[in-house]
Amino acid sequence: MAVGVGIPICVQCGTASNPCRCKVVGPTLGFLACAATAIVEWPVGALVYCFRHGKGRRIMAHPATVVYPSVTNAIPI
Repeated sequence: MAVGVGIPICVQCGTASNPCRCKVVGPTLGFLACAATAIVEWPVGALVYCFRHGKGRRIMAHPATVVYPSVTNAIPI
């Protein structure tokens, strides 16, 4: 049995940013950008957290609070 790896598809319905009221491209690219930045920022944030708790938390939260919304809102479809 072969197991394939699929690309994650994110769908956001009920938005007012386009006439269809659904977004697919923006949330999907936002998720991929969030995952890519998290691979770098979470280990760095964990290391910084050992010495400066607040700064480490901000670094680890950056992909979810800044990167994902920025990419998702930049693409209206």
